[in-house]
Amino acid sequence: MRALASLILSLFASTAAAVECQTVAFDGDRYTLCEVDATREELHLFRADDQGVPYGQFSTLEDALDAKGETMLFAMNAGMYHADRAPVGYYVEDGAQEMRVISNPGPGNFGLLPNGIFCIRAGRADVFETRAFLARKPDCRDATQSGPMLVIDNELHPRFLPDSSSRYIRNGVGTSKDGTRVVFAISENPVTFHEFARLFRDGLTLPNALFLDGNISRLYAPQLGRNDIGRPMGPIVAVTAPKQ
Repeated sequence: MRALASLILSLFASTAAAVECQTVAFDGDRYTLCEVDATREELHLFRADDQGVPYGQFSTLEDALDAKGETMLFAMNAGMYHADRAPVGYYVEDGAQEMRVISNPGPGNFGLLPNGIFCIRAGRADVFETRAFLARKPDCRDATQSGPMLVIDNELHPRFLPDSSSRYIRNGVGTSKDGTRVVFAISENPVTFHEFARLFRDGLTLPNALFLDGNISRLYAPQLGRNDIGRPMGPIVAVTAPKQ
């Protein structure tokens, strides 16, 4: 297991000031991983334009950023949303809160507690379990709540079953303890929650990881020639840079 974790980590050993994406195998499943150095990259959340119209697709957001003189280097769907594409749980974009924290149990994957919050601050990004987030009250520039948590302080979510038969394409995000290393993952074949969580804990050695979604999991990674399309999305997480 240590050798496999080292192999996965070595894929990113030469990461410079750019998002690095690779497809890897872990325990018989394939995943595309995109790693971000939060100390060097511009990581932001986007949901709707200035008129409140949701972006919905990567191409729409890409065009909007291009008009502002920015390039989109990476993007992924970033949390669950209602039919009008409003966020289900806590959502902050560029310091403005759109939705409060939801801490009580509920239906679906979001309500499978513990759930969590992906919080972006200057020079770092962290996945917090929701109760820990409420206790610490970090000042997030951008934040999105989703669920369930995949890994909580190096432990898998207590409800995940090794022999589960529930398999879907899934995507999520994990962060290092110091908040500098952020890894986004999307499965290339249907996986269980248990298998997906083990990727973050055992394959990537990340202490905290959060499930972002399943049915609409999508990735924008131009270096891989990838721009997934499908049903309109709600929140989107992206890395941007000034156009050269």
